[in-house]
Amino acid sequence: MSQTSRSTVTLIAFVAGVLGVGIYIGMSNPPGDWYANLNKPPFNPPAWVFAPAWTILYILIGIAGWRVFMQDLHGPEMKLWVAQMALNWAWSPAWFTLHWRWGSVAIILALWAAIAGFIATTWRRDRLAALLFAPYLAWVSFATLLNVSLVLLNP
Repeated sequence: MSQTSRSTVTLIAFVAGVLGVGIYIGMSNPPGDWYANLNKPPFNPPAWVFAPAWTILYILIGIAGWRVFMQDLHGPEMKLWVAQMALNWAWSPAWFTLHWRWGSVAIILALWAAIAGFIATTWRRDRLAALLFAPYLAWVSFATLLNVSLVLLNP
């Protein structure tokens, strides 16, 4: 298999893996009645926004992960990428299934820091990978505000 073919297969695996696990976690931890009955801030988006937003973000996350993986599997960029994925995937079960309110805030704050760290670490070496994470950082910034607002509105 050529280097280009191997790279293409790795890219597909990254995107499919991130998207697949993200969809599985989302479907396994639905918002349900608990979330529906929470007091929401006025800026709470409609439910239909989340699936397309996360689909796009997971594709970008997968591409960025593939880029750093192909450059240095053991580098700090890859470690931050793995850390943010673990935190990303931990948030939904913590919030929607366990109803772990302040714990979910702690997870999303750590996620935000890992995303920002990934951007800062990759900026010089792979600006495109860093830029692919910019919409993700914006979304998680908004999600953090929403998460904190929901906790404060529902003591």
